[in-house]
Amino acid sequence: MSIDDGVVTTGVTRVPADDSTASFDAFVAARSQSLLRTAYLLTRDHALAEDLVQTALAKAWFHWARIRADNPEPYVRRILVTTYSSWWRRRWNGEIPTEELPESPAPLGEDQLDLWDAIGRLPRRQRAVVVLRFYEDLSEAETARMMGSTVGTVKSQTAKALAKLRVDPALTAGTTADLETPR
Repeated sequence: MSIDDGVVTTGVTRVPADDSTASFDAFVAARSQSLLRTAYLLTRDHALAEDLVQTALAKAWFHWARIRADNPEPYVRRILVTTYSSWWRRRWNGEIPTEELPESPAPLGEDQLDLWDAIGRLPRRQRAVVVLRFYEDLSEAETARMMGSTVGTVKSQTAKALAKLRVDPALTAGTTADLETPR
């Protein structure tokens, strides 16, 4: 990478190093926390979430001159979701042996842990739909656009995800016992 006459030259693309740098920096400063929150909800890992946001922003940078005039956040969120969806093909998510157990995270309420465990067991596309629809509060059309699919696919993935959550043992354990009254 080199900078000559105000133009950043990477091995592939020439990117102007003018006001687009300032607008990109402003976007990153303003929206990175929101993007990081979405990435964490998708990955359920702080380090992977940071990597995902960094990868999405790096991909957006190469197209910034084209997308900065519009509202760039939906574009960057779509990059985030599609990058996350493709990571399962490349990354191995198995266990890594270690001599020492890692510190346990700060305790959450049991209900929150059960819900996040249940959401974590959903397939990636269903988890993405649940996060985008119910946590990020996007409409079906916005979610479909973010995921690069149709509204019908979003509806069916949402229905399948909710059906799995309804029968998830972590969420159903004890509910019938709590409702029963002793005789």
